[in-house]
Amino acid sequence: MSLDSPQEVAGALRAASYLPDARIAQVVFLAARLDKPVLVEGPAGVGKTELAKAMAAVTERRLIRLQCYEGLDEAKALYEWNYKKQLLRIQADADHDWDTISHDIFSEDFLLTRPLLEAIRSTDPVVLLIDEVDRVEVETEALLLEVLSDFQVSIPELGTMTAVTRPMVFLTSNNTRELSEALKRRCLFLHIDYPDPARETEILKARVPGLSDHLADQVARVARSIRSLDLKKAPSVSETIDWARTLIALSVEEVDEEVLGDTFHVLLKYQVDIERAAKELTSNPAR
Repeated sequence: MSLDSPQEVAGALRAASYLPDARIAQVVFLAARLDKPVLVEGPAGVGKTELAKAMAAVTERRLIRLQCYEGLDEAKALYEWNYKKQLLRIQADADHDWDTISHDIFSEDFLLTRPLLEAIRSTDPVVLLIDEVDRVEVETEALLLEVLSDFQVSIPELGTMTAVTRPMVFLTSNNTRELSEALKRRCLFLHIDYPDPARETEILKARVPGLSDHLADQVARVARSIRSLDLKKAPSVSETIDWARTLIALSVEEVDEEVLGDTFHVLLKYQVDIERAAKELTSNPAR
């Protein structure tokens, strides 16, 4: 699909049920044009991961996802050797000299590729999603730099593997820690925040079949009001979508105090937040 302007990117994403604002469309366009990774920061649940998924759909590329977590290491991010298979080979060829055996077991037949190396080795263009990169330690973050700089991976036993086709890369961060300047320098930066009520209404109508204009508007306005409170965790866009689906499942046509009291648990995940929101909003549910 041709993505020759931010407007075309926006249209393509909308066709994939992702509703971007002008800033999102521009950054994605520039990333595709400049072959640069995109670092997408923002609160959890505002559509950072969904953007990568939508671009995979738009460009008809396979999505390869590296889910980051504390303790992620090279073996899970890049590659590791199939030790069981290597051991069986060593036992089977015990009568051969070690030089011959070692050359054989450190070949591609014994290599287990992980998401980063899989994206590098793919003969077809892919979208590489490095999700929640802020969860890994600073040392592990350094593993990404070679991939993002030159789109290559160095394996001591096999040499350097360079990308046959350049992947489109999205890194997401909930901003739980500061990322290194080296990582940021290699990326275009995109911040996605909670949408304004008009855009959230549009998102809700696109993602929740059967949702009326009136109910979508009420959901968006209540979500805005709740996010303005001092909460442990504000409701994400994905949670407002779940709430809208809940209201439809319960055949709700109008959000009132009773409905809010019965369904706050769908939007909010801490009892202290539910109690605070109930105190502030039940007297004026669509303020």
